[in-house]
Amino acid sequence: MLSIILLSVSGLANLFLGFLRSNRVLLPAVMLVLAVVLAINLIGFDTGQLADWNASPYFAGMLTFDRYAQVFTTVMVLTVLLLLPFSQKFVQDGNPNLAEFYSIMLFSLVGAIMMVSYNNVLVLFLGIETLSIAMYVLAGSDKSNLRSNESALKYFLMGSFATGILLFGIALIYGATRTFDLAQMGVAVRALPAADPGMTPMLYIGILLMLIGIGFKISAAPFHFWTPDVYEGAPTVFTAFMSTVVKTAGVAGFFKLLTIAFGGDTSGFWLPTLTAMLVLTLLIGNVGAVAQTNAKRMLAYSSISHAGYLMLALVALNSETLSKTAIFFYSLAYSLSTVVSFGVLALVHDQRQRDDYDSLNGLAKTNPLLAFAMTVSMLSLAGIPLTGGFFGKFQLLSAATAEGYIGLVVFALVMSAIGIYYYLRPIIAMYMKPAEEGTAAPVPVTMLQSAVLVVLVGLIVLMGVAPGLFDGFLA
Repeated sequence: MLSIILLSVSGLANLFLGFLRSNRVLLPAVMLVLAVVLAINLIGFDTGQLADWNASPYFAGMLTFDRYAQVFTTVMVLTVLLLLPFSQKFVQDGNPNLAEFYSIMLFSLVGAIMMVSYNNVLVLFLGIETLSIAMYVLAGSDKSNLRSNESALKYFLMGSFATGILLFGIALIYGATRTFDLAQMGVAVRALPAADPGMTPMLYIGILLMLIGIGFKISAAPFHFWTPDVYEGAPTVFTAFMSTVVKTAGVAGFFKLLTIAFGGDTSGFWLPTLTAMLVLTLLIGNVGAVAQTNAKRMLAYSSISHAGYLMLALVALNSETLSKTAIFFYSLAYSLSTVVSFGVLALVHDQRQRDDYDSLNGLAKTNPLLAFAMTVSMLSLAGIPLTGGFFGKFQLLSAATAEGYIGLVVFALVMSAIGIYYYLRPIIAMYMKPAEEGTAAPVPVTMLQSAVLVVLVGLIVLMGVAPGLFDGFLA
């Protein structure tokens, strides 16, 4: 709860800092706030079990800040903290709206934290909308770029429809169970088919509508169509935020909903639908990424495919502890790798004004650090050993295997093999292709950005070499 309060107050205070007309104050101030929130969250780790859903209730139990919420809050706050240095171009260009952009990011982070700490479906909805509305604004923040304006409009229109579908689903489920509380909803859902068979169709339709609404938020197919255009058009820093924080919050919130409210015998109804979404997501994400020539669009389809891998843990939710561990580890590894990839792309775009693969040509000669960091990031996203992405996928596949989904595991492995192809394309461009005329100049990188890249690469490798060090988060 203290994280939400600090971020909310800091977001408001940051708006007043904007009156100073000094952008150089804003970035350190926001990073300091995030560092404090991260430290408080780490220090506040309780000794309870991860499955203790009723720890530290607030607002009549509508919010619960248990170990589960603390773990995923840590992942999201750390992600934003390490992402912010790559927004330094906004500081240097004297962007008059920088204070507003940072405040919106802080407010959206509040929504994300609500999505992992809710204990009431209405709070889940409020968290999703707090996060989504902020993303609509940030996607269109580059007003002079027609692609940015287009991405914001597409995101807003499709997001509005998805919100309506989600809210309609919540209303139907409330009509069937007469409660918004997760625990009470779980009891009512399990008893409903025998106690009141007439309400069962309403309940099932409501569950399907919620699957659609949340599936849109995590870019799961077939509700993914907005993702490539929005990711390509939005400013790269905000695209990275969208690809990491939004997905982590969405999957963690989704898992909590399915485990508490819709588990047990009810899972037999929605599980085939979720499995079909998983297969489509992996197929469309990986095959779609192969056909891309733009690096940002490739990462957009990559983001879709990673939603599919994370959904393996949702399908295997009967192995609850194993699935939670897998979601945490994979979310952290994926977020760190994605921040590196989008961070490097942002720096290259600022210099070369392009996002295609050719914009990376010769980067190993002009900027060895950027090329090495990008290489580690691509290898981690591909799931190559000695990176965090490898053990993240290993844990997800282990959770699915433990529940007997051998066919899904084999399919996921085949899709992962396809992913190696398009993740190697940026590496080939950086190390094996000469820089084009006019792009041979080194990309400017600040000391802070270099230090953050080194930290990110170190964490990715550490997760791949010594994954056991991160088990303490879930003790």
